[in-house]
Amino acid sequence: MELFFYTTSQCHLCELAEALLVNTPMPEPIPVDVVDIAQSEELVERYGTRIPVLRRNDTGAELDWPFTSDQLLMFLQ
Repeated sequence: MELFFYTTSQCHLCELAEALLVNTPMPEPIPVDVVDIAQSEELVERYGTRIPVLRRNDTGAELDWPFTSDQLLMFLQ
């Protein structure tokens, strides 16, 4: 599994989500690809009002902010 973390610069909520992601103990490391939505009009249209968003590459499931450590761990199962 790999995660895509949709974010952009100057996003306070994105910083909170990133801190939660970094500080949540995981059973095993999971690669995270940080994607700045400002680089694509399509991504801005899709995620502009929803960021930060985590997306699993294996299932396509998405987790929108706000989420807790427990919700994050359930999302990763």
